[in-house]
Amino acid sequence: MSTVSRPGGRSGARHDGQPEEPPDTTPAGPGSSPAPEPDARHRLTALQGLAALSLDAMASVAYGPESIVLVLAAAGGYGLGFTLPVTLAIAALLAVLVASYRQVIAAFPDGGGSYAVARTHLGRRAALFSAASLVLDYVLNVAVSVTAGVAALTSALPALYNDRVAICLGVLALITALNLRGIVDSAKAFLVPTAVFIGAVLTMVVVGLFRTAPASTVTADGHPSALAPQATAVGALLLLKAFAAGCSALTGVEAVANAVPSFRAPAARRAQRTEVALGALLGVMLIGLSVLIGRFHLQPVAGVTVLAQLADASLGHNWAFYVVQFATMTLLALAANTSFGGLPVLMGLLARDNYLPHVFGLKADRQVHRHGVLALAAVAAALLAFSGGDVNTLVPLFAIGVFVGFTICQIGMVRHWRLARSPGWRGNTLLNGLGALLTGVSAVVVTATKFTEGAWLVLLALPVLVLTFEAVHRAYARIDERLDLGRVPLTPRRAHSLVIVPVSHLSRLTCEALNAAVSLGDEVVAVTVTYGGPEDRPAAEALRRDWELWNPGVELRELPSTTRSLGRPIAGFVTDLSARRPGTRVTVLIPEAEPARLWQRLLQNQRGAVVAHAVRRDTDAAICRLRFRLKAPEGR
Repeated sequence: MSTVSRPGGRSGARHDGQPEEPPDTTPAGPGSSPAPEPDARHRLTALQGLAALSLDAMASVAYGPESIVLVLAAAGGYGLGFTLPVTLAIAALLAVLVASYRQVIAAFPDGGGSYAVARTHLGRRAALFSAASLVLDYVLNVAVSVTAGVAALTSALPALYNDRVAICLGVLALITALNLRGIVDSAKAFLVPTAVFIGAVLTMVVVGLFRTAPASTVTADGHPSALAPQATAVGALLLLKAFAAGCSALTGVEAVANAVPSFRAPAARRAQRTEVALGALLGVMLIGLSVLIGRFHLQPVAGVTVLAQLADASLGHNWAFYVVQFATMTLLALAANTSFGGLPVLMGLLARDNYLPHVFGLKADRQVHRHGVLALAAVAAALLAFSGGDVNTLVPLFAIGVFVGFTICQIGMVRHWRLARSPGWRGNTLLNGLGALLTGVSAVVVTATKFTEGAWLVLLALPVLVLTFEAVHRAYARIDERLDLGRVPLTPRRAHSLVIVPVSHLSRLTCEALNAAVSLGDEVVAVTVTYGGPEDRPAAEALRRDWELWNPGVELRELPSTTRSLGRPIAGFVTDLSARRPGTRVTVLIPEAEPARLWQRLLQNQRGAVVAHAVRRDTDAAICRLRFRLKAPEGR
C-alpha cells in the first residue's frame, strides 16, 4: 500500500474525520487587506483576552506579596526589610517570562505554550510532563481560586461558613455556564470586575505613595502579630523560600500562550499584546504593593490579609476600603476562568496528538471545547467536595506544576534559539537560560518546603498523568494499525447485502422499516423473538396471522427464546447467518419512533437500544437505527 500524505508532510488521518483548522495567515504585499475571519465574533480581542485569561495572574497580587511577608516574618522586623528586594527579583523573573512567552506565541501560534515548545525541541516525554504539569496547575487553580473567593465572602459574612461547599459549587457552575457560551461571553462578563480590581489596586498604590503615615489601622487592631518574637539572620535559604513563595504571583502568565487560537486574527499579534499588558500591570501592582509594605512598616497579623491592611492604610477605613475588598473577593472567585480559557485548548492539542480522547478536540458552534470545559468543571467539583471548601487544603498543591512548565518551556526556548540562530539569538538564549535556572530553583524550593504538606501528591500525580497520556497514545496507535490509517485502501468491491429487520408488531413504523430495508439490501429478512410462556402465545400467533394477511413480500423468521432476553437471540441469529454465508454483508436495521416532545422519550421501552447493544457486542454486523419522527398534533 502507498502512503497518503497530509499537508505539511505528515501522514495519517484524523480519527474524528474533521478537517484541521488552517493556521492564521496575514496577506502580504502592498494594498492587500486581511480576509474576513469566520466566527470572529466568537474569538477574543486583546482587551477581552486580558479579562478572560489574566484573572489568575491578576488575582495573585492578593496573596503573592502576603506569601513573601509571611516567610520573611520568621526573621522579625529586620526580615521584612527584604520584601522589596525579593519582589524586584520576582518582577525581574516576570519580565523574563513575559519576554519568553511573547516569543513562544510567535513561534507556536497554534497554542499549547510549554507543551508545544517541549514537543518540538525536547522530545515526547518532556512535552508530556509539561502538559501534565499544566493540567494539574489549571485544575488546582480552579479549586484554589473558587475556595479563596468564597473564603473572603464567608470572612465578611460568617453565617455562610457552613454553606461554603455549596457556594463554591454554585460559583463553579456559574463560571462553567458562562464558558459553555463561549470564551468571548465569559470575557465580556468578567471585563468589569477585572477593570474595577486593577483600578482599585492602582489607586491604592498611588494614594499610598503620597501618604507619610497610614490613614487607618482599624483592620489590624486587636489582631496578634505574626512576626517572630526574636529577630534572626536573613540567610540565603530564607530568601529563597520567600522568593519561591512569592512566585505564586506568577501563576497564569502562561495562559495567554496556551490559548492563542482563541484570539481574533492576527491571533499571534493580539496574544503578544495581551501578554505584555498582563506582565506590565502585574509587575506594577506587585512592586507598588511591596513599596507600600515598606513605607507603612506593615506587619503580618493573624486573620487579616496584607492587601486589606494596605487598603486600610492607603484609603482609610471607608467605602473605598470595601470596594477593594469586594473587588478582590470577586476576582479571586473568577480567577478560575483562566483555566477555562487555557486548559480546553491544551486538551484539544493533546487530543490532536492522540494523547487524549479525540472528543476533547471537538468544538461547538461558539468555538468552545465543550467537553474540555465540562471535564475541567467535573474534576474541580470533585476537588472542592474533597477539600470541604477549605483553601488551606489545596494551597500546598498549588503552583508546583506551573513552575515545572515554566522550566521546561525556558529550556525548550534555549534549544529553539540555538537551532534558529536568528539575529540576537545569543541574548535570547541567555535570557531563557537565566529564566530556566530561576524557575527551576523555585520549583525545587517550593516542592521541598511543601512536600509534607501535600506536595508529594503532585509529584505522584505527574507521572500518573504522563502514563495515562501514553496509554491513550498506544491505544490510538493500535487503532491506526488495525485501520491502516494513512494508507491507500483496496478498491471497493460489491458484496451481497442482507438486511435484518427486528419487528414485534405491525404498524406504520414496520412499513417504513421494510421500505428502507428493501432500498438498502439485496435481500431482506424480518425477525421476531417469541417466548414459550402461555401469556406470550396469543401475541405471537396474532403477529404471524397479520403478517400473512399483509404479505409484504418479506419473510418473517421467528426466533424462539427460552428466557426473556431480546437482544441475545437476534445477535445469535446474525452470528449463525454470517457463519453460513461468509461473503454476505449483514446489516441490522432497527426501527425506532422518535416522539415530538423531549419528555415523551422517557415513555419508550428502549427495545432498539437493547438490540443494538447485543448486536454490536456479539457480532460484526453493521447497525442502522431508523428514526421515524412523530409529529405533534396541530394546535398543541
